[in-house]
Amino acid sequence: MEGGKPTLPLVYQAVQALYHDPDPAGKERASVWLGELQRSMYAWEISDQLLQLKQDVESCYFAAQTMKMKIQTSFYELPPETHTALRDSLLSHIQNLKDLSPIIITQLALAIADLALQMASWKGCVQTLIEKYSNDVSSMPFLIEILTVLPEEVHSRSLRIGANRRSEIIEDLAYYSSTVVTLLVTCAEKSGHDEKMLIKVFRCLGSWFNLGVLDNNFMANNQLLMILFQVLQRDETSTNLHEAASDCVCSALYAIENVAVHMPLAMQLFQGVLSLETAYHMAVAREDLDKVLNYCRIFTELCETFLEMTVRTPGQGMGDLRILELLLICAGHPQYEVVEISFNFWYRLGENLYKINDPAVHRVFKPYIQRLLHSLARHCQLDPDHEGVPEDTDDFGEFRMRVSDLVKDVIFLVGSMECFSQLYSTLKEGNPPWEVTEAVLFIMASIAKSIDPENNPTLTEVLEQVVLLPETVHLAVRYTSIELVGEMSEVIDRNPCMLDPVLNFLMKGLREKPLASVAAKAIHNICSVCRDHMAQHYQGLLNIARLLDSFALSTDAAVGLLKGTALVLARLPLEKITECLNDLCAVQVMALRKLLTADSSSGKSSDPTVWLDRLAVIFRHTNPIVENGQTHPCQKVIQEIWPVMSETLNAHQNDNRIVERCCRCLRFAVRCVGKGSACLLQPLVTQMVSVYQVYPHSCFLYLGSILVDEYGMEEGCRQGLLDMLQALCMPTFQLLEQPNGLRNHPDTVDDLFRLATRFVQRSPVTLLNSSIVVHIIQCAIASTTLDHRDANCSVMKFIRDLIHTGVTNDHEDDFEARKGLIGQVMEQHGQQLVTQLINTCCFCLPPYTLPDVAEVLWEIMVFDRPTFCRWLETALKGLPKETAGGAVTVTHKQLTDFHKQVTSAEECKQVCWAIREFTRLYR
Repeated sequence: MEGGKPTLPLVYQAVQALYHDPDPAGKERASVWLGELQRSMYAWEISDQLLQLKQDVESCYFAAQTMKMKIQTSFYELPPETHTALRDSLLSHIQNLKDLSPIIITQLALAIADLALQMASWKGCVQTLIEKYSNDVSSMPFLIEILTVLPEEVHSRSLRIGANRRSEIIEDLAYYSSTVVTLLVTCAEKSGHDEKMLIKVFRCLGSWFNLGVLDNNFMANNQLLMILFQVLQRDETSTNLHEAASDCVCSALYAIENVAVHMPLAMQLFQGVLSLETAYHMAVAREDLDKVLNYCRIFTELCETFLEMTVRTPGQGMGDLRILELLLICAGHPQYEVVEISFNFWYRLGENLYKINDPAVHRVFKPYIQRLLHSLARHCQLDPDHEGVPEDTDDFGEFRMRVSDLVKDVIFLVGSMECFSQLYSTLKEGNPPWEVTEAVLFIMASIAKSIDPENNPTLTEVLEQVVLLPETVHLAVRYTSIELVGEMSEVIDRNPCMLDPVLNFLMKGLREKPLASVAAKAIHNICSVCRDHMAQHYQGLLNIARLLDSFALSTDAAVGLLKGTALVLARLPLEKITECLNDLCAVQVMALRKLLTADSSSGKSSDPTVWLDRLAVIFRHTNPIVENGQTHPCQKVIQEIWPVMSETLNAHQNDNRIVERCCRCLRFAVRCVGKGSACLLQPLVTQMVSVYQVYPHSCFLYLGSILVDEYGMEEGCRQGLLDMLQALCMPTFQLLEQPNGLRNHPDTVDDLFRLATRFVQRSPVTLLNSSIVVHIIQCAIASTTLDHRDANCSVMKFIRDLIHTGVTNDHEDDFEARKGLIGQVMEQHGQQLVTQLINTCCFCLPPYTLPDVAEVLWEIMVFDRPTFCRWLETALKGLPKETAGGAVTVTHKQLTDFHKQVTSAEECKQVCWAIREFTRLYR
C-alpha cells in the first residue's frame, strides 16, 4: 500500500464505511481501499490486531476473512519460523470469539484448516485439536466447525497444495477418521434437544463421507447411522434438521458409488432408505413440500448409486427394482419440481441400457419407463384456466423442455412408434379436455423425429388430422400442433401431396400474433428438410420475406424464416438465383440505405443490426452447387450490396456491436462466393485497416483470417494479405502490451492467432520470411499463460501448426525451405517456449487446456527430439521443489520419471497423460 502501514482507527473507519455509509460512492471507495489492504503485507498484522481487540462484529469479520484469504493465496509471504505462532494465534482468536458470531467462526475455521493443510510441520492436527478442545462443551461448536471444513478444503481450488501433500493429508485424515466419528457420536447423544448441535454433527459427518475416508465396516454398525435414519423417519423433525440429515445420507450414498468395495455400509444404507417410504407418504399427506423434495433427493441418490447393479442384475440382490418404485411414487406427486429431481438418474439409466443393447434387459425396464412417460405427460399439462400459448421461458416452460429432452433419450425402451400410436389413440378415441390434448401433442412432438417416416400410415393420418384442426380450439392446442407439424417435416418430404395443406395451415398461424413465431419455426424446419419440394413455393416464401415485419415475429423466428428461404433458393436453377437473391436482399438493403440517409436528429433508432443479421443469414445459407468455371450466381448481388455495407461500417465504426455484425455479414458474403469476391478484396482490406488503426475491434482480425483462408493460396494476393497482417498487428501489439493487456482483451488474442494460424495453413513461407513473425511468436509465448478457453486454444493451435509445417513432408516444393525456417525459429525461441509451457501447465492453466499444450510439446519433440530432451530438462530444473509450508511438491524421482515418460512417448496422448499426472503435483 502507498504511504506505509495504515493505523487501526483508519481501518475501523473504512470497515464502518463499507457496512454503514449511506452513500454508495463512499462504500465503493472503502471497498477498494480495504481490497488493497488485503493484498498488502500489512494485512497479516492488522487482522491479528483487529481480532485481538474484538471491537465489533464487522471489524472481526473483515479480519477473519482477510486471514483466511491471506493463508489461501499469500501463505508464501510468511517466513517458516512464524507458522507456529500464526497457528497458536488463530486458535486463541477462535476460542475468544466463539460467542460473537457464527460467520466469524466459519471464516476462522477455514483459516485454521487451510493453515493445517499447508503447514507440513503441524503433524496430526485432528488429534491435537480433539485433545485440546473436546472436553470443553463451550468449545465444541467451533471444534466441529474446524473438523467440518478441514475435509472440504482438501480439494479446494484456492489451495495449490499439490498431489503429494494431498495424498499425505488424506492418509492422515483416514487414520483419525474413527476418532472424529466417535466424537460426533458423543456429541449427538449428548445434544438432547439441541437441534443446532445435531445439524452441525450431520454436516461434519457428511463432509467426511464426501472425502471418502470413512471405514465402511466401522460406519455400517455405527450409532450415528441409526440416529440419521431415526431423524428422517420422525414426523416431528424440523425442516432444517431434516435437510441436514438428508444432505448427510446423500453424501454417504455418493461415497459408496463403487458398491462392491463398500458392501456392509451399502447394505445398511439400502435398507435405511427403503424404510423411508412411509415417512415420504406422511410428508405428502401433511403437504410438507420441503421434506418431500428431500426424500426424493435421497431416493434418487440411492438409484444413482445402485444404477450399475440394477442394470446388471435387475430384480436380484442389490439390483432390487423396489428402488425404481420409490422414484415412480415421487413421479406421482402433483408438484412437477419433485419428479424433476430424478431426471438425471433416468438419463443415466437410458444411457446404460442403450450401451448394453440387450432386448431381454430392455423388456424388464420397459414397464417402468412407460409409467414414467405417463407421469411426465400428466405433469406437462397446463392449468385448465390457462389462457394463450404455453410460455417457453418461465420455470414450467423450462421443465417441459427438460421433459422433451428426457423423453427423446428414453423412448427407445418403449418404442417410438408404439408410444406415438398410443398417444394418438387417446386423442382419437376419447374426447379429452384441451389441456390433456395439448400435453399429449407436446409429447408426440418430442418423439416424432425418432420414428421412421417411410410408408407410415399412422404418421400421415396424424398430419392430415392436425392440419384440419378448427381455429376454434384452445390457442395452446393450436400452438403445440404447429410445433408437432414442424417436427414432422420428414413425413412431409416423403408425402409431398401434404405440402399444400400443411403450408396453408401454417400460414394461418403466421398471421396470428401469438402463433406467428412458432409457425415461422415450423416453416423453417420444412424448408430445411423439403428443399427440393419447396422450390415450387419459392415465390410464396419470397412474399413472406418481403412482408416479414408485418408478422409479429421474434428476431430468431424472422431470421429462421429467411434461413429456410435461402436454403430453398439455393435449389433453384442457377440462372434464376441471381434475380431471386437480389429480390430477397432488396428489403434489407433498402432499410440500410434508409438508415444511412435518415437524419440522426429524428430520434428514430439508427441501429442496423437487424438488417445486417438478416443479410448474414441469407448469404450463409445460399449455397448453390456451382461447377468449375461458372460465375457464381451470388457474385453480382454481393458486389452491388458492398457500397451500402461499406458506408454502414463507416457510419458506425466506433460501435463494437454493430461493427461485429457488419464483419459477420461480410464474412458470410465472402464465404458465399469464395474467389468470386476478389474485386472486394482491395477496398475491404483498405477500409478494415484504416478503421482498425482508430478502433481496434477484434472482429476485423477474424474477418482478416477469412480473407487469408479464401485467398492465401493465390500467388497474386499473398503480399497484399501480408501487408494487411502487418498493418493489423501494430495496433494489436500496442493494445496487448498495456498493463494486463492480454487478460483484458482475450477476444483480440483469440482473433489475432486465428489470423496468424490461417497464414500458417495457407502460405507458411510468406509468413516465416516476414519481419513480423518474430513479434507474433513472442506474443504467442506470452499469451500461453492466458486462462481463457478460446484465446488459449487459438494460441496453442497457432504454435502447433507453425512447428508442424516443418515436420510434415507433404511433397510440396517449399518443404525444405519451411523446415529450415522452422529450425531457425526453434533455435531462437525453443527453450523459452518449452520453459514457458511447463510453467504455464503447472501454475496458470486449468486441466482442460492440457491436451492442447501436449500437442505443442509433441510437435517440438517430433521436430527435434534430442534438443527437446535438453530443453525439457532445463525447464524442469527451474520448477520449485517445495511448498511455502515446507511440504515436498515434487521428488527427484517424479521429475526424472516425467522427463522419461514425455521424451520416450510414441504418440501425443502419452505426452498428455504424463502432463496431466505431473501437473497434479502443483495443483
